[in-house]
Amino acid sequence: MSNSQTITPLLAYEDIEAAHDFLVAAFGFAPGRLDRDGDGHVVHGEVESGNGSIWLHRISDEHALAPPGPGGTAGGGIVVTVDDVDAHHERARAAGARIDSPPTDQFYGRREYGARDPEGHRWWVGTPIS
Repeated sequence: MSNSQTITPLLAYEDIEAAHDFLVAAFGFAPGRLDRDGDGHVVHGEVESGNGSIWLHRISDEHALAPPGPGGTAGGGIVVTVDDVDAHHERARAAGARIDSPPTDQFYGRREYGARDPEGHRWWVGTPIS
């Protein structure tokens, strides 16, 4: 049995293409693939970061997947580490991210801020404090 693992976060979006474009513009992810069905609707998307990706999935009753909504309660979120959290915060804010908390030094050794994307997914972005 291999000890190698890859974790790929998956988030559900009503508008995958808009979410893809927002995540690239606001959070600086590299654009990834957008897969369309026969009618041209985006049914799967990806954004890239470092050596991993985040999958953007369609809303699905079959898989019980839905976004939390702009003001809804989220059961979790994504934590991202960047080189300059203050510059990242300004980029996200300028691109329309809803900022839940500004960059703040945390007791656990990170400076981080909290944000939500347009469909309510929670994001925490930080930099280790040296």
